[in-house]
Amino acid sequence: MPRSAGQKVKLLYLEKIFREESDEEHTLTVNDIIAKLAKNDISAERKAIYADIEVLRDIMDMDICTVRNGSQTAYYLASDTFQFEELQLLCDAVACSKFITEKKSRELINKISHLTSNFRARELQRNIIVANRVKTVNERIFYNVQAIHNAIDSGKKITFRYFRYDIKKNKVYKSDGRYTLSPYSLAWEDENYYCIGYYKKYDSISNFRVDRMEDVEVSDEAVDKKKEFNIGEYSRRVFGMFASGKTEMVKLCCDNSLTSVIMDKFGSDIVMHKADDSHFFISKEINVSPTFFGWLFQLGDKVSIVSPESLRSECREYIENIGKQYGDDKD
Repeated sequence: MPRSAGQKVKLLYLEKIFREESDEEHTLTVNDIIAKLAKNDISAERKAIYADIEVLRDIMDMDICTVRNGSQTAYYLASDTFQFEELQLLCDAVACSKFITEKKSRELINKISHLTSNFRARELQRNIIVANRVKTVNERIFYNVQAIHNAIDSGKKITFRYFRYDIKKNKVYKSDGRYTLSPYSLAWEDENYYCIGYYKKYDSISNFRVDRMEDVEVSDEAVDKKKEFNIGEYSRRVFGMFASGKTEMVKLCCDNSLTSVIMDKFGSDIVMHKADDSHFFISKEINVSPTFFGWLFQLGDKVSIVSPESLRSECREYIENIGKQYGDDKD
């Protein structure tokens, strides 16, 4: 092998050694480095190693630190593209995401783990639990996401089929056949991916779970003229409060102990007015739905609807209908 080619190979192996086999707790002496290169049939002299480390620092911008290991000088790669704590966050997000299948979660965590040393990679994989979490079973979600991104970037509509699961866990497709949507954005809410866009059939902004979409195709047809749309406000109103339903301005009376709960649900900019020494009022546009009532009920007598009166009546009726399910059985 020509000397120049051998030098390039040596530098590649040296970079690999530092990335995979060194960190703050696992330092490498020059003798260690020479021995590891020798395992790959690459010979190196001590002076050459010093020069190579400087090349990696200067040309590859690798943060190789020098420390004392007993009586010897040792080296390690202090930081790379990601800090270890950042990789932990990424792995946690992948493991917790319901829209990523268990198989794909393990694959992604394995790839993320290769962004740090082998020692820390094993630590990452030990600490992240994927099994027994609620996960989607739709393996094609990544292709769906890519197709939707392509459509958004090119200003084209998408067509797709949409399904739910029956009691036997079989897919049941919506009777509308293929849906056509002008996609505006993708949103990750409540551990699921949603495609948000204009749905002409209902003349409204609608959202669809990406893991429930199938056979997503980018159309040649341009998207319909974009309606007024703010992704942040839409997500807060629809996903945070409370799925689909009619929108009403609702006034709530809340116990003072719920200030953090209210801010978590509606955002830190929610205005809270004092009602009395123990309660406060908020007013907020809310998508009224069974999910909204469920949220109210879990807070018990610490929150109540003040207005509109029609919603108070609707809530009473909702409670009565649920109560009938638990009436005395005369039979």
